[in-house]
Amino acid sequence: LAPGQALLGALLALALPLLTERLRPERASLRRPLRAARLLLVVLVDIVLANIEVARRILGPESVLRPRFVWLPLDIRDPYGIAALAGIITLTPGTVSSDLSADRRYLLVHAFNCDDPAALAASIKQRYERPLMEIFT
Repeated sequence: LAPGQALLGALLALALPLLTERLRPERASLRRPLRAARLLLVVLVDIVLANIEVARRILGPESVLRPRFVWLPLDIRDPYGIAALAGIITLTPGTVSSDLSADRRYLLVHAFNCDDPAALAASIKQRYERPLMEIFT
């Protein structure tokens, strides 16, 4: 890493958002920054725990894995909140956001191991969607 590269990176990081701001159709507004900080902590802990769980499952017998696609009904309507939810799901090992329905009411989630789709959906809604609704709506 050369000083010139760091300077160019910092300059672009500051300039590009300013230059492209008018291209965004609407702005995101964080209404509860402390709630966002708590959600960040929950996500970080979940990422660590999910890494351990996925490693444990990968090292175990393949026959006990239950990969599954689950359509998650969404209550959140804010596009930035939906994007944040999809990102959180994808960042958490063992789950990936695969698709969003055209009406933005369902998010398709692939789970590496899922015995109970209803429990998975309830957990995502309670741990991530509910806090995101407080933050973005």
